[in-house]
Amino acid sequence: MPDSNIFAPGENANAGRRPTETAIRKRSVSLGGHRTSVSLEQAFWEELSRIARSRNQSTNALVAEIDRHRGTLAGEGAANLSSAVRLFVLGELRRAAGFDNSPSIPATADERPQ
Repeated sequence: MPDSNIFAPGENANAGRRPTETAIRKRSVSLGGHRTSVSLEQAFWEELSRIARSRNQSTNALVAEIDRHRGTLAGEGAANLSSAVRLFVLGELRRAAGFDNSPSIPATADERPQ
């Protein structure tokens, strides 16, 4: 019977990638006055931070918004906050690339046009 492993012995799916791109990073955020942690790959943290800056928000404030809109943002696919953040980032990237024109989470007062 052939080996079901698609990688040769000693190889893995992350071969050739920098460890910082795929390693999970856990960061603390404050949601409604309660501290919690979110675990994401570094690439997601970097993109989330870029999105927050473009919306004139802190990363923590954006994560809090994602948490508040978790049910409407990702339907039932985001059972946990880390998944909701990944789906939010993916949605923002899809919108930026022109693949999706569905609305993002509502703009905060700071980023609404005057």
